[in-house]
Amino acid sequence: MDKSKRPFPIRKSNQSFRRRLPPIQPGDRIDYRNISLLFRFISDRGKILSRQKNKVTLKQQRLITIAVKQARILSLLPFISTRVIKKKFVERGRKGVKKKKFPERARNKVKSNFT
Repeated sequence: MDKSKRPFPIRKSNQSFRRRLPPIQPGDRIDYRNISLLFRFISDRGKILSRQKNKVTLKQQRLITIAVKQARILSLLPFISTRVIKKKFVERGRKGVKKKKFPERARNKVKSNFT
């Protein structure tokens, strides 16, 4: 592409940008008992969010992962969120239940002499 045919460069605005606060403040402890902190790093389905979405360091992400797993084992956090599951079944209603095409056959019960 010739220099004459290049589009004009986009000028950056002189407005200052506001830096985001880090999601974990220096005083926050990443611990399995700090449930309010851990909920920030879990999706609505109960999955642990990635580092790119959380904007945390590798060390912090490792600590978060360990803390979430410990909290799940101790039943402080759910493995999967029940809100999403309940919502899914309410929307389906009776349509989600399939009927069996063939009824179960009555099996011949063998009588034993021991009973």
